Order: sequence, then structure tokens, then C-alpha cells
Amino acid sequence: MSAHYEPKGILGRMVHELEETFIALILGAMTIITFINVVLRYGFNTGLIWGLEMTAFLFAWLVLFGVSYAVKVTAHLGVDAVINLFDRPVRKALALIAGVICIVYAFLLLKGSWDYWANFANLPQTTGRWFPTGLEEMGRSSFRAWYEVNDIPMPAFLAWLGDAMNEGEAYEKIPRFIPYAMLPFGAALLLFRFIQAFLRLVTDKAEGLIVSHEAEDAVDDVRHMNYEE
Repeated sequence: MSAHYEPKGILGRMVHELEETFIALILGAMTIITFINVVLRYGFNTGLIWGLEMTAFLFAWLVLFGVSYAVKVTAHLGVDAVINLFDRPVRKALALIAGVICIVYAFLLLKGSWDYWANFANLPQTTGRWFPTGLEEMGRSSFRAWYEVNDIPMPAFLAWLGDAMNEGEAYEKIPRFIPYAMLPFGAALLLFRFIQAFLRLVTDKAEGLIVSHEAEDAVDDVRHMNYEE
């Protein structure tokens, strides 16, 4: 099982509560939508046209929240059979190198996800192939917030977005920049969690980065069950 996580500091507690709250809400929403669709389909021969697309978006959000959450609770799997052959100083050095690589990876992921999302949000993409060197210039011809999803209707309380983002034209379906906003947000959370994990390594509050010995824990659980019998 993963180690119990105790958030430290105001920012850490805020992000911790945000992750766990949204994960619970997303799971609940997916369950409710799927249940309603099953009842409507088999009981009334109809269904929510937008249900499948909504569930797909919610599942993608759940995955992106889950990636950073699993870093936080050290639930990601890792192979440390070779690393454990070395003494503790060497293991720590390798863990620090892995931490730097993970931070760089998360930073590049954040850049890429921002550039992809900005394409739908009337916002400038970053310049530079690998690392951002600035923001591109944008004119009115660069506005692309008119892209809509396929099935999810536009709720009335968001009607003002047509004036703000779509040059006064009303949206029939929700604009794609709304569900796609989770891409840079999830990447930013992942970067935040990798930096946290790296700092725990530097301050000797952790020995590994994100390794979870799930298989060993499962074997221990079975062993205890056999002893109880």
C-alpha cells in the first residue's frame, strides 16, 4: 500500500483538498450519468445523447488528476531491483537524477499542453520548440474559441461566453476550451507534485521518488490471510 500522506503548508493542504474533492466529484458524476443512461436505454429505449462524451471527458479529467495524486501518495509503480544493489548514497543520487528527469518531463508536458489548449482558448501559444522562449503574437484571425464539442449542449448560465470568446455568436455546444482546460491544469499539478517529491528527497524525508511495492504488499496480504486460516 502507498504511504499515508500528510500535506504540509497552506498551499500543500489546498492542493491536497482540491485533488481529493475533484476526484470524488468526478467519480460520482461518472457513476450518476452512466446509471441514468443505462436506466433510460433499457427502461425507456432512449438515453442522454451527450452522456457518452461527458463521461469520456470526465474520465480524462480523472486520469489527469490521478497522475499527480499518485505521485503525491507514492502509488506509481517502479522497478528498484537494480537500484537496491547499491549503497544508500548511490541510491539517493540515482533518485535525485530521476527526480530532475521527472521535473523536466513535467515541464515539457506543461508547455505542450498549454500550447494545445491555447489553440482553443484565444490565447497565445509559447514560442520555442522545446522550452518556451516567449509568447506568439496574436491577431483577431488567431482566435479559435469557436470550436465546440460534439454533443454536450451549452448550459444557459454560460451563455455569456459567446460574447466574451466568440465575437457575440452563441454557442450551441460547449466550447472545447472548457473541457480541454484540464490539460495544462493537470500538467501543472504533476509538475508541482514532482517538485514536492524532489524536495523530500533532498531533505532526506523520503528515500525513493514514486516507487510503490504493490506486488510485495499483495503477497503480504495473502500471507496474513493464510496465517489467519
